[in-house]
Amino acid sequence: CVKWGFHPLTIENMKKCEGGCIVSQLALFGGEKTKKTPFGTGKRFGQEELQQLKEALDQNTLFYWSGTKVKELNRKFAEMYGKDYCVAVSSGTAAIHVALGTVGVTAGDEVITSPITDMGSIIGILYQNAIPVFADLDPHTYNLDPKSVEEKITDRTKAIEVVHLAGNPADMDAIMEIAKKHNIKVIEDCAQSYMCNYKGRLAGTIGDVGCFSLNDFKHISAGDGGMCLLPDEESYVRAFRFADKNYNRFSKDPDETRKIDFLAPNYRMSELQGAVGVAQLDKLESICERRNIYGDRLSEGIKDLPGIYIPKIEQGNKSSYWFYMFRIDEEEAGVSRDEFSKALSAEGVPNQAGYIPACVYEYDMFKNKNAYNGTDCPWGCKHYGKEIEYYTGMCPTAEEILKTAIRLTVNEFYTMEDCDEVIQSIRKVAEYYKTER
Repeated sequence: CVKWGFHPLTIENMKKCEGGCIVSQLALFGGEKTKKTPFGTGKRFGQEELQQLKEALDQNTLFYWSGTKVKELNRKFAEMYGKDYCVAVSSGTAAIHVALGTVGVTAGDEVITSPITDMGSIIGILYQNAIPVFADLDPHTYNLDPKSVEEKITDRTKAIEVVHLAGNPADMDAIMEIAKKHNIKVIEDCAQSYMCNYKGRLAGTIGDVGCFSLNDFKHISAGDGGMCLLPDEESYVRAFRFADKNYNRFSKDPDETRKIDFLAPNYRMSELQGAVGVAQLDKLESICERRNIYGDRLSEGIKDLPGIYIPKIEQGNKSSYWFYMFRIDEEEAGVSRDEFSKALSAEGVPNQAGYIPACVYEYDMFKNKNAYNGTDCPWGCKHYGKEIEYYTGMCPTAEEILKTAIRLTVNEFYTMEDCDEVIQSIRKVAEYYKTER
């Protein structure tokens, strides 16, 4: 029995027809959708960015070493994170590569990392002719499971690259303890996790190097760009040189400047990127705070629904929600993940079934071991001398996360009304299928 457009928020509020059946209808089946108004929007860039760009252009140079904007961005970012040293680079991918070069990852080394991440987390490992090794994840935080990390350590392990996914910090105490025990380095990939708080400390300040992205889809943007936080002057100099073709710009001797003892890429940030980054940085704390309020409110609004598992933010931690991802237990919820996703879209809430299409190790490049086209490098490199295989089933929890997850967009311009309507939509869909079953 159907009553078009009826929007129950709880099973108890659902009306019944004369025959006693539930009279609620999803928009997917012709009912009125819950989210009718557009989501809140706003301008990310304004006069502040224009003023910084004008100042950069007025310098009559856009080269980072000659200008002031990249230097200012490094200083302000380091201060915000309570560090003394920061190196700005051309992208978040470049930041990871610089971090790997800084801690000494090279041919034949292994780097343990997450199977649910962007390729930007992996490219630098392969560029160093090192071997990516994938550890499994916690089913509710979607971050590295320390137990799985330790199981993956071998005599070749040089570093752990921790991906703080979607603004939620990983279990850094356990990971740092493992790293100390085995004398390996820790790189924090914070591309999705600005101002992400782990037990009173900011993600990116706990490991050996913290890496961030300024591409156009992150909390703040300079079009592209990246940042590396360093713990001391020695690592700062190594990172600075690695990002700039291994040139020693600290030397006043021109011959010393170009004294190159090993290969390093060119990942320099331009003054234009630096200028926009300076202006964006002033907005960062406010952006992350608004996202945190929105994401936490979503969790509070749907945490009691059967078959719905919200992202777990451990006690003492704080997420900055680059996106919001919850999971569906299909048996408990009485509906498939894909149908739930379609029903939620019909209610006016854009979403994505899953996140990336598959775990990174399931990509053809890994299954075929074809990073450098037509060769088996780095896996066949003489400096490695081991066999490693990538296969479906290698990280079962990570694979299950991708099969059961639904991803929602979070934006600092969204309103509390938007949030409440999303909550109502999720509740409507969940309760419909639970009742139908």
